[in-house]
Amino acid sequence: MKNKVVEANVYMIISKVFSGLNMNALKYLLPFWMSPFTGVTLRCVFAAVAFWIIGFFAPAEHSTRREKFQLFLLGALGIYGFMYLYLVGLSKTTPVSSSIFTTLQPIWVFLIAVLFYHEKVTWMKVTGILIGLGGALLCISTQQTDDLASDALTGNLLCLASSVAYAIYLVVSNRILKSVGMFTLLRYTFTGAAFSSLIALFFTGFDALVLTVPIHWFPLSILLFVLIFPTVISYLLIPVGLKYLSTTIVAIYGYLILIVATIVSLSIGQDRFSWTQLFAILLICGGVYLVEIAERKTSAPAAGT
Repeated sequence: MKNKVVEANVYMIISKVFSGLNMNALKYLLPFWMSPFTGVTLRCVFAAVAFWIIGFFAPAEHSTRREKFQLFLLGALGIYGFMYLYLVGLSKTTPVSSSIFTTLQPIWVFLIAVLFYHEKVTWMKVTGILIGLGGALLCISTQQTDDLASDALTGNLLCLASSVAYAIYLVVSNRILKSVGMFTLLRYTFTGAAFSSLIALFFTGFDALVLTVPIHWFPLSILLFVLIFPTVISYLLIPVGLKYLSTTIVAIYGYLILIVATIVSLSIGQDRFSWTQLFAILLICGGVYLVEIAERKTSAPAAGT
């Protein structure tokens, strides 16, 4: 089991590094090379097809029709909702700002556990939540719309909502994984997400300049990176983390997304350094750290019984 835990941590590091680079790649593509609606559809459909193909070579997994339907709904609502909010939000704000909100996921995970699973509430957790939310509000209220962020307020609010949607996906998928296999989870959740994205695309229309003739090789290579690495490989690794690590620990790895996206964004000019933004990051990271420390303290006695 110890080796599995180490392996799960390595997988989460790889997954979140890809997710951080995904912020910058998508920011380059959106909205000029493809619309957010089209981007979501390409990711969901590509991943669904890839996971069904990969699943044919994986060991057989058993699940009930009810579990498969639950996974389909989780994908149709959870994954599609997260990706839609995330891509639309990112198209309007900067990669650093959007990645700031991914670090709030452990807080949402804890709040979901309190509301629906009767998680124990402590003063340290409450303090951490308030500090983290204070950082989020600071980022939302102070960032100005400029040449790098076409509508910073709307974009930040959508990214905030996407982090809530992803936290819901983490909690629900973590519980379903206890009775179904990893490939079953991926196949049916992304099939549900692809279903929702195709319905939405029917009303919005397909808009992807990156796929038109003549071929634009650089943006096309960026799109292929997004589809293969942050979408397929990253999501392929996440269930391993969910299986052997706590949901909160998995969400904590969102820090890597922030670190990678910040370094790359400042390096290539997709964002500008801001002391206010830095203070917001410190507040959110500090708040999440308090929640995580409190989580370990409350789970320690149970681990020893």
